[in-house]
Amino acid sequence: MYSVSVSDHFMIAHSFKGDVFGPAQRLHGATYGVEVEVKRARLDANGIVIDIGAFRDVLREILAALDFRNLDEEARFAGVNTTTEVLSRHVFDAMQARIQAGDVGADAAAALVSMRVVLRESPVAYAAYEAPLA
Repeated sequence: MYSVSVSDHFMIAHSFKGDVFGPAQRLHGATYGVEVEVKRARLDANGIVIDIGAFRDVLREILAALDFRNLDEEARFAGVNTTTEVLSRHVFDAMQARIQAGDVGADAAAALVSMRVVLRESPVAYAAYEAPLA
């Protein structure tokens, strides 16, 4: 299996509901490092997994919609604890939609078999979401 990864980062503010979150129930900031990896069984006619430039550009566009935002004020996250796990799934879903739309290459939607999105909230703590791409 071949794979390609791109990375970037974004900064947000948010708070959580629930005693399990302790002081994080108050508004606080976070800077997330993001890594997105896609896999496919065979390289395309150009000998690549994906157009890495387009892949990175799409990731930047997805993250720009979150960057420097207070997620507590974003309608799409109303009533949701925007945990690292939740945000990794959000990035996955947004990237999957862009792959399906052909924004990272015409054959990507048919050829890519899986994707993994990792959000790093510190050098020692991270969460991920991984799933097949249908």
